[in-house]
This record gives sequence, structure tokens and C-alpha cells, in this order.
Amino acid sequence: MNASMKRSVPALFAVAVLAMLGYAGAVLYDLRRAYPQSTDGLAGPALEQQRQRGQYIARLGDCTACHTAPDGPPFAGGYRLETPFGPLLTSNITSDPQTGIGGWTQEQFDRAVRHGKGSHGYLYPAMPYTAYTRLTDQDLADLWQYIRALPPVSNAVVENQLPFPFNQRWLLAGWNLLFFRPGVFKPDPQRSESLNRGDYLVNGPGHCTVCHTAVNFLGGDSEDSLQGAVLAGWHAPDLTGNLHTGLGHWSENDIVQYLKTGTNQRSVASGPMIEAIENSTQYLTDADLQAIADYLKAIPASLKPHAEQMPASAPDMAMGKRIYDSQCNACHVSDGSGVRQMIPTLAGSPVVNSRDPATLLRMVLNGSDAPRTAGNPTGAGMPAFDWRLADDQVAAVLTYIRNAWGNAAPGVNAQQAAQSRQETGARPSVGG
Repeated sequence: MNASMKRSVPALFAVAVLAMLGYAGAVLYDLRRAYPQSTDGLAGPALEQQRQRGQYIARLGDCTACHTAPDGPPFAGGYRLETPFGPLLTSNITSDPQTGIGGWTQEQFDRAVRHGKGSHGYLYPAMPYTAYTRLTDQDLADLWQYIRALPPVSNAVVENQLPFPFNQRWLLAGWNLLFFRPGVFKPDPQRSESLNRGDYLVNGPGHCTVCHTAVNFLGGDSEDSLQGAVLAGWHAPDLTGNLHTGLGHWSENDIVQYLKTGTNQRSVASGPMIEAIENSTQYLTDADLQAIADYLKAIPASLKPHAEQMPASAPDMAMGKRIYDSQCNACHVSDGSGVRQMIPTLAGSPVVNSRDPATLLRMVLNGSDAPRTAGNPTGAGMPAFDWRLADDQVAAVLTYIRNAWGNAAPGVNAQQAAQSRQETGARPSVGG
């Protein structure tokens, strides 16, 4: 090692130490920051009305879905979230003072919901504080008054199940610096009241961007907002005005009906969207559903090119058509139009035309129950075909569906079907 290098090593070490000390100081400062509250609780009948408004915000934010474990008490936590970095368990947010948040103040609640800082330090962005930061002061106060009135449930949850180094919460200060932009929603005076309300609902408490926007390798949102993403093995489709993979052919009424009932003339909800509709969107007012539809229809179409349609003479298309005619035609009919309000249309479907076939593979292999809502209490379900179709048959029929009736999407291969079968726990086909 020459003399200049020997002199530079201590300097670099000093710089690294100073950088670490600076980061640690910034973390301590950030975690101790105060968030004074501008809106507090009321009393008497006014308090009851405030809690009712808070219940509406809780439904809008779909708090039940994440903070309630399967067959567990509501809001008592323990729901397992599978992230690319490992599993997390959701927290108990009932009023139990030992295992819940019964000892919290409104400011502590605000720190968690709008700023991503809990009692153990930084929260992981699996809790969508990146969207909830847009909550108005009044909506935050209303939500707090509803949450604090929840019956206490003693349920201790160890939320952080991540491996090292991802279990180190202090690292999230850097993540927040890169990807978190805190701030209450500010309406645009140049837009209509309905468009502003829709923007607030979609990008704020409704947190649609969390599922429908692709993320980078660090888990931060990409620039392709609402242009579709894969979430927990399902493909959340493009919500822009794209005519091929998005909502370009959907009317505002189609969007409203889908969010209210879980179905419309074009589609039936599946995967995580079933929970969102059953726990959240079916309870929204007609005015809010219309505002969401107004906003989504105003989003410019994504510009990503779609695949070329595969010719009908291709071997996989011929094989797929034979399977479709024998297994799928009875419900989805020969032209892929389905049955209105019950069996989804396959022709022109954004889910069918998406580049990622994850949702279709899950549906064919494992089937799916339709959402159960007040507006659609007896929706038809999709049966599982895992036992009936081998991997190459699943691939062929999906390739056909994705390239028939004007659809155009990449073909599916047997390896993709086999991988989905393994990942979802689907049964082997009877043919082996």
C-alpha cells in the first residue's frame, strides 16, 4: 500500500463514522418530532356522530382487512402479510392498554397513521402511511375517535417477523427519505369538487396506488402510478384509460357498479380485490363512488405497448381452443362474453390482456368465490381446474383466451403453470 492510500484510509473511515453519526442523529430527531393536533374529540351526541364518521373512514381505508386475522376478533391484529423482504404480522389496534393502543393519544395515532412512526419506531410501508398521510385533520380525528372506542381485545402480536437486516426499523428513515412524501391532501382549485374528492379517495385513504402501482427493488413506488402491479401473487390491473389493459372501455357506471357490488357487465372481482369490496368499497356513498369513477376516467391512458395477437393457427392456440370448448364454453360462452353480472367477460378484459398472467393462473388452478355484497349476495363462483387440467393444458387454454376475440397478450407456458401450482398449493392433475 503506497503512502497516499495509507493517508486516505483514515480519512475515509472518519467520513464514514461522521455519516453514521449524522444518520443516527437525524433518526433520533425525526422520531422525537411532535405533531400537534388541530382537531380533537367532541362530546355527547356530537361525539357519537364523529365516531360514525370515523367508522366510514375506517371502512374507506379498509382497516378491517389488514388488522383482523382469519377467524380472529376484529381489529385485534395478527394478519400475516407476505412482503418481498419477509413476513409481517399486523398490530392489535383495539383499545386494550397492554397489547393494543388503549394507552395512546391522538397524537401517537397520528404519528403512526400519517407519519409512519409507531411505539417501536418506524413502521414498515406495508402499513400504507404513504397514502394515509393525505388524510385531512378532521378525518384523522374522526377515525381516532372510532378506533379508540373499539372493545379491548387482549392479543399480543410480534409484528416484526423479518430477517436481518430488514428487521432493523431504523433503516426505514433512509427509505422514507427516498420514497415518502408526507403531507395532507390539498385540493386543486382548477378541478371540479368531484375530481378533487376522487383524487383524495383514490390516492389517500382508499390507497389504491399501494396495490395498483409497481414498486422498485427497494419497495418504493415506481413512476407508473396506477398502471398495474403484481401483489401477493395476483396481478392488480391497470386503472388508467388504456383501451387494452386498463379501464378505457369501462364507463363511469361500470366502475361504480363494480366497487359497489363486486361485479358489472365486464368483470367480477377476484383475489385481494374481493376483500377490498366486501370490507370497504361496498359501504361507500354513491357520491364517493361517483367521485372515484370521475377521477379514474380522467387519468391519461398508460402508453406501454401490448403484445401482438398470436395467430389462431399456432399449435398452442388450437390446443387451447379445444380445451376452452370442452371446459369453459358452458359458462363463458363461445365468444368469451360470459353471463351479464355473473360470469365475467373474457373478450377485451384488462385482466386477460395484462402482460402478467398471475391472476388467470390462480383462477384456473384454484377457482374463486365471487364477492358477497349487499348488491350481489349470491354471485357465481369459479370452480378449480387444478385436478382436471395438466400444466400444459392450463397454459394452452390461457394462451388461447389471451389471444382470442380481439385479445392480445403473451402466451403462457407450462413452466409458469407449474410454478403457480406449487406457489398456490394447487392439487396435482389426475393425469399426473
